Amino acid sequence: MTLDRLRPLADRVLTPFVNASARIGLTPDAVSVLAFGLAAAAGGAFYLGPTDRLWYVIGALLVFLNGWLDLLDGALARRLGTDSKAGDLLDHVLDRYADIVMLVGLAAGIDRYPLGLAAITGVLMTSYLGTQSQAVGLDRVYGGLLGRADRLALMGFAGLAAAVVTEPVFELTLVGWLLAVFAVVGHFTALQRFVGAFRALS
Repeated sequence: MTLDRLRPLADRVLTPFVNASARIGLTPDAVSVLAFGLAAAAGGAFYLGPTDRLWYVIGALLVFLNGWLDLLDGALARRLGTDSKAGDLLDHVLDRYADIVMLVGLAAGIDRYPLGLAAITGVLMTSYLGTQSQAVGLDRVYGGLLGRADRLALMGFAGLAAAVVTEPVFELTLVGWLLAVFAVVGHFTALQRFVGAFRALS
């Protein structure tokens, strides 16, 4: 199951925001850059989370805003008729850096760098297989167990929960378990996408 399947519904909900963004002169590229800025701020907030749990709440809200803007930039590009390969490239590059900086913030905050590395590679491989399928002539793949929308939702809700759930379970905090899920399920999702693409090409 993946929240990416709800993109058509999200596009309808976004319509008033798309119209407002067009009226004030926002460009899709500017929205993409702003979304990355929010992700970077979320990573910083997550890093500070263990020192003051309020930072986890702030980080979670910034993650939700990042996800919202990530939907808005594409919808705005379609509304303005300015969607392009250059804009798509910028969006994807900034999304990957956003994923990295948020996960680094989570891992560094709890001093779990190996777990953070496993989570980052799982997330990056998931995204890579989604776009690599398109590079070899197939449609871009958004499916699998854990797409980007799912990751952002989990990260946001886990951030909110981490503000109140402080006791570790089997020596891992809630944030640690979130990273473990991203590591394991991320690589599994990447494998799902690889198998699907490989079968389609065989």
